[in-house]
Amino acid sequence: SSRRDWCMKTSTLETPAAAAAPRLNYAAVAPATVQALLALQQAVNRTGLDARLRHLVTLRVSQINGCAWCIEMHYREALAAGETPTKLYVLSAWAETSLYTPRERAALRWAEVLTRLAGGHVTDEDFAAARAEFSEVELANLSLTIVAINGWNRMNVGFRIPPGMEG
Repeated sequence: SSRRDWCMKTSTLETPAAAAAPRLNYAAVAPATVQALLALQQAVNRTGLDARLRHLVTLRVSQINGCAWCIEMHYREALAAGETPTKLYVLSAWAETSLYTPRERAALRWAEVLTRLAGGHVTDEDFAAARAEFSEVELANLSLTIVAINGWNRMNVGFRIPPGMEG
């Protein structure tokens, strides 16, 4: 058996959960409510936060939440916005590398603590690190960006929406 055959047999893409059909087309059954979430997304997209920064944050949150649909989309969008492939490849280990600017590091740290609230409260140190790089308005808008992507992640993960599926 070749290495390729072995890789194909052991690929996580062949797991039953990944191969299963979506559980529910939430956009079709709750269009008005989904429109509200979409309106929030459109609003945060217009806040003036740098698109590359927004995509790093949304990609990282989607990695944490295990949302394949959002990971695939935000990876593509980040590349289209001019982000480097290297920064995207190592994003899950952002704290271990110097590839990211202080502003990006602050945004990623803030995204992680807001996404992982079950792990404990947001500390004063976490807040101070974010405020050192972001104005009050920017931090509010960054936080709402994190709220929006966490909402999309929970819908797509809960209803098992696969990458590439159109709503």
